[in-house]
Amino acid sequence: QVQLVESGGGLVQAGDSLRLSCAASGRTFSIYTMGWFRQAPGKEREFVAEISWSNSYTAYADSVKGRFTISRDNAKNTVYLQMNSLKAEDTAVYYCAARQNILSDYPYWGQGTQVTVSS
Repeated sequence: QVQLVESGGGLVQAGDSLRLSCAASGRTFSIYTMGWFRQAPGKEREFVAEISWSNSYTAYADSVKGRFTISRDNAKNTVYLQMNSLKAEDTAVYYCAARQNILSDYPYWGQGTQVTVSS
């Protein structure tokens, strides 16, 4: 099992920056990739970004490319999402997730952290 705890959400203005953190515990050695997803009110959950636990692979949704950066600190078992140039449409609950192989869905999820961007 892998446990995930997000932090760093909050209320910001359009154009501001925010950094989310996700601390992993448990069987962290089994993690293959970790990702960030978000769900806005009335919308389905969508992929934001993901990162390999062991190499330089990263991937981003088109809507956040050039504005968001995902990174990791293996020593702290933590993944970050640096969000710059925030827009009102980035308002959502942001979830951290982990999976153990590239072919599977994400089985492990955090509780989510609210990000609200006022315009």
